[in-house]
Formats: sequence, C-alpha cells, structure tokens
Amino acid sequence: MNSTPNVLVIMYDQLTPAALGCYGSRVTQSPHIDRLAAAGVVFDAAYTNSPLCTPARYCLMTGQLPSSTRGYDNAAYLASTIPTFAHYARAAGYRTVLSGKMHFVGPDQLHGFEERRTTDIYPADFGWTPDWRRPDQRIDWWYHNMESVTGAGVAEVTNQLLFDDEVGFHAVRALHDAARADDRRPFLHVASFTHPHDPYVTRQEYWDRYEGVDIPLPAVSAADVGADPHTLRLRAACDMERTPINETDVRRARRAYLGNISYVDDWTGRLLRTLEALGLAEDTVVILLADHGDMLGERGLWYKMNFFEGSARIPLVVHAPARFRARRVSSPVSLVDVLPTLIELTGGVASDAVEPLAGQSLLPLCAGEAEDRTVVGEYAAEGACAPIVMLRRDALKFVHCPVDPDQLYDLATDPGERVNLAGHPERAATVAEFRAEVAQRWDLARLHEDVLRDQARRRFVMEALRSGVHTPWEFTPRRDASNDYMRNHLDLNVVERSARWPR
Repeated sequence: MNSTPNVLVIMYDQLTPAALGCYGSRVTQSPHIDRLAAAGVVFDAAYTNSPLCTPARYCLMTGQLPSSTRGYDNAAYLASTIPTFAHYARAAGYRTVLSGKMHFVGPDQLHGFEERRTTDIYPADFGWTPDWRRPDQRIDWWYHNMESVTGAGVAEVTNQLLFDDEVGFHAVRALHDAARADDRRPFLHVASFTHPHDPYVTRQEYWDRYEGVDIPLPAVSAADVGADPHTLRLRAACDMERTPINETDVRRARRAYLGNISYVDDWTGRLLRTLEALGLAEDTVVILLADHGDMLGERGLWYKMNFFEGSARIPLVVHAPARFRARRVSSPVSLVDVLPTLIELTGGVASDAVEPLAGQSLLPLCAGEAEDRTVVGEYAAEGACAPIVMLRRDALKFVHCPVDPDQLYDLATDPGERVNLAGHPERAATVAEFRAEVAQRWDLARLHEDVLRDQARRRFVMEALRSGVHTPWEFTPRRDASNDYMRNHLDLNVVERSARWPR
C-alpha cells in the first residue's frame, strides 16, 4: 500500500442521497455507486455547507465557509490567494487534473489544478449576481423556473448531456494519460459531472430502465407542513406560484432524475473499470460526493437553496479497502471536511494548513473512531433576503435567519422535518443554546452588510466590463494537436511504445 495513493474524486451535481440504493432507495439503478459504497465508508449524515452550486464547491475546494471566502452565490468570485485542496496536493507532489464542472467565477479558472480538460458548463462572470435590495425581482433568464418540471421527459441531446459526455470522455482519457506518463507523480483527479441536476430530461435508454417502476411521490407535501417564510420566498423566486404542477409532472420529473442518476452511474462504472484495466485500482482512493441535493417536490419545493434534508444532505463515500474496512458513519460531516482529508491522504498534516480550516479530516471516522461533530451551514444567495445559517449536532438541526422564525427539527424522531420544535416550550432552553451559539459564531448584521456590498460591487464591475471590448473569463482547454498521435518530428517506434499501457 503506497503511503501517497492516487485519488479520484467523482462529483455529481444536485444528487440527493435518498435517491441512491446505498442510501435506501429501492428503485434507483445505481449498481456501480452502490458497489463502491458496499466496500467503502459511507457517511449517513453528510451535508453541503451552502445549498447552491458555486458556494458549495468553494466550501469543498477551500475548506472554508462562504463568510470566509465571500463565496456567497453562483456569481461569487474566488480569490486566487485562497489555497484549495488542489494547491495542497500539488505542493505535496501530486499531479492535479480537473475534468468537468467546478463553477469557478473570475479570471482564475484553475485554482491549483495543473490541468483542466474541459471548459465549464456555467458562466465565469458576475452575471448571475442576485440583488437583495430588490427581493421581489425575478430574473427569468437565469433564475430557476418550473420548465424543468413541466418539460420533464426524454431527449437524445441536451445541454447537460453534451457536457457530461465530454466530461466522462476526458476523465477516462486523463486516467489513461496518467498511467502512461513518464511523470511518475501520484495523481489527484476530479471528474465532476453536472447530472442529475435539472432539467429533468434523460436519454431514452435511461428512461426505459424505469419502465413499469413504481416511482414514489414526495413523502411530505406542501399541505403537510405549511410554508415558512423562506419556502414562500423560494416559491416566488422559482415561479412556482404561477406554474401549476400535477402528479404526472412530478412522476415524469422524478423518473428522468433517476434516469440521469443511472447515466452518471454508468460513467462511474467506466471510470472504475478503467482504473482496474490500468492496474491502478488497488492504490487509488475513490471519493464520491455531490455539491448539494434536490428537493424533488418534497414540501412542494424543487431544486435546492434551503437547509431541508432533501436539499442540504449529500452522498459521501470514501472507498479505500486497503486502508479502511467497510462501515457506515453516523456523525454529521460536511464538504469543508474534504480538504483536510485530502491533505492527510496526500501525505500532509491538516493542522499545518496555511490558515485555520472550518472542517476536520474524515480519516479518523473512516478508521472507526467515534467523534461528536457539528456541521455549520450558511446561505446568502437568491431566494434569501438576509443570511440563513444552520447548525446540525447529533440528531438536532437548527436553522436561523434574523428576519424569519427559528426552525428546530429532531431528525431522529422526525426525519421528514414535519414538526418545527422551535416554538415548543419544552425546547426553549435548546433554542436559547443554539441562538447563543449563532451569536458567538456570526455577526449576522455585519455579514448581511458585506453581502449587500459584495453584490453591488460585482453588479457594477459586470456592467462596466460589458462596455467596449469584452474579454471573457471562460476556460478554453489548451490542446496542441501538433504533438497528438503520430507526427513527422516524432519517432514512430517511441510513439507506439509510449502510448501503449501496459507496455
């Protein structure tokens, strides 16, 4: 067993763990993910730290919360001075490669990755900056709407499928290149797919896999729980109030979502078979995770942007049978724990990080140690009008926003979060303790002001940069075809010998 193993991170977008067989689904066909989970360490209470794509990914990459990086929303700029796990791995002697989505915003589109094999699927500029000064404004050209649900079904080609076909191809190619390279450094590869993120449209072959399957409807309807103020804001932001959704729409959207899980599961299987065929499987740690979940109609909500379980929980699996026996971990963990984990996997010590980290390494939990942990969450993007924070400790989840009533749920007795305990007299002491902890962790008034200023700066800069000659920040993969395959400045014998693996 190599002390500095290869690492393959397979990332999915908007994948709620309840939709996977290894987390209890009886209908989803995800055999490759389930096989990894069966031999790996499965975290049953893993969370995103911010339930939106860019903020979640910044938490993953930096080990920091949005309030530390200003990674507030999907147009948030990540400063090049903030170390990421790619920087730490590269400094430790690793070859760092990204294939797929990371939703970096700004001119730095690498953030420590030595190679990036694809462009991103979403914009790299500030165009998607929300405006909390206009909380009732809907910007239909980039806000979520309900067409993903009403238009759910089958297509051979979509924007998302085009992207993930490219991601999968380049992720496999990156493994081939790593195996054949004269550069013998270990690798840290990230293959980051955009599925099963909406729109809920899948290819016919994946739609057909669920023919005749009784796909469950949401377990908790909007009528079951009523609507808290943030839910009402999200319904307005996503145009749900003006778009009637019927049972057929829900079933079609859920069926296509499961089809797209099977699609990324197929790519997962191909990546695993590639590792095995190249002789790399035994010494490669595989980590499966997602940026956030999807409500899929639970509580009448879709997509993410809230701290309910469907949106905030994520799948997280560490597959390293040579290091850790298969087990399930109940301790709450989150995306900020991944960076310290990767520092230690690649030979470093998390405590030696150049700045304090918000997370802790997962390796003690992988080894079977028992630890009491608290997960911290922050949300400061569209659909909100003030910062929303979350604390998950033991079975309790506390959600606080200065302009909304508190929410407290006991997930042990109420996994569907049907009963908000924050107003129950017998829970008053618990609520007071959580509120005191919130006050100790955050200056929410100051954070609110910083969000407003940061939004204003980015909107101004965006408008200014669109005047005159526009220089885009989107990443364009570099490729020099003059050295691909066989060329006349190369020796054919060397080309054929070096391209073959095993040699």
